[in-house]
Amino acid sequence: MQNAPAFDGIESQALRRQQTAFCVLSLMVLAVLLVLHTWFAALLGNPSSSVILLLCCSFAAKSVEWYWLWRRRDGISLRTAKLETVISILGLFVLAGLLAVFTDRDEAPYFVLLAIAILRCAYLFSLMQTLLTIGAAIAMMFGWAHHFFVLHPPSRPTEFLETGMVSVIYSVMGLVVWYLVNQLGSKQAKLVEKMSELEVARERLAREEKLAAVGRLASGIAHEIRNPVAMIASSLATARFPNADAEEREEMFAIAAREAKRLENLTSEFLTYARPSSPQRMPVRVSEVLDHVVHITRIQASEASIGVAYEPCGDRMASIDPFQVEGALVNLAINAIAATPPEGRIRIGTRSDSERIIFEIENSGEKIRDNDLKRVFEPFFTTKHGGTGLGLAIAKGVARSHGGDLWVSKNLDGAVEFSMSLDIGG
Repeated sequence: MQNAPAFDGIESQALRRQQTAFCVLSLMVLAVLLVLHTWFAALLGNPSSSVILLLCCSFAAKSVEWYWLWRRRDGISLRTAKLETVISILGLFVLAGLLAVFTDRDEAPYFVLLAIAILRCAYLFSLMQTLLTIGAAIAMMFGWAHHFFVLHPPSRPTEFLETGMVSVIYSVMGLVVWYLVNQLGSKQAKLVEKMSELEVARERLAREEKLAAVGRLASGIAHEIRNPVAMIASSLATARFPNADAEEREEMFAIAAREAKRLENLTSEFLTYARPSSPQRMPVRVSEVLDHVVHITRIQASEASIGVAYEPCGDRMASIDPFQVEGALVNLAINAIAATPPEGRIRIGTRSDSERIIFEIENSGEKIRDNDLKRVFEPFFTTKHGGTGLGLAIAKGVARSHGGDLWVSKNLDGAVEFSMSLDIGG
């Protein structure tokens, strides 16, 4: 089963962090060996220039490896990690052997580098490869002990005993680490499998939700179209009655025309909702947009004896589509007028920061019921007589196309506020 791209990215980053940790560990061990040779020369003997040069070159090479890993911010592939590990293991074996030869001591501290090689192999490779690496390390340590005592007899059995104890420690360490990593890998594989199944289930639910949304949308369209069509058909049928007088016919034709206009408005609003155009951003003064919205709102509100309070926003500039934003704000204002009782008030204001501007339209009507609040932005949902239920859905779409959103920021009796945020960064 193929991992999802997100899982691949996580694995690549994990491999990079793992390789970096081993690289830092190697650097620390090399630094300790350099310190031992310089500060504790009396204990280990004065190091030759070859030893110091070899340690310094190895430290520099590991530093280059660390820098390369640091630059790979997107992570590394498993193949790259394995190749790097093989090169590093071979390098550690060669380095440990050369340092032992150059110092020519029976107790060579450099074989600690072989422990890092075993750990690196256990982390990435199979049990057989780990056993081979452990076997190679043990062979090198015993081989060096034998070689040293051939050149410097007599041999000391205690030295072979110490080498055997170190070999046991390295073996246990390598096998335990391989076992733990293998268990962790198994659990990770199961987790990835579960996450993949969860992703498939999420996609299936998303498709089902889309189908359900299409069903609700189709139901809403059918409901909104059915009533005007029924009224038109009824009015025309009544007008066709032979005994209908001219005045009654005129009334029926007027009803049919009004309902036809309602169908036209519904179609236009639905097309605006279903195929929203991308905003054509341009630098505009926010005050000019609001002045236009407030002017229209005051005309509509005066007919219902509703006051409009306007809080000017100064000369703030914004890169927005003024026509889309004006349309969305007018929709919110008209809804506010419909929700406000006579002698009530509407407040229109703004607040902003360096990245966005928030328009606020508050009315003094009754709070939105909890059940309605959950559906207030659904298309075709309306509590207003004669409304299409698309105004808020369209306004929310405008806000989101500008990198913002539309929400109910206050819902109290006498204070219901809608807030629309827009990204003005351009």
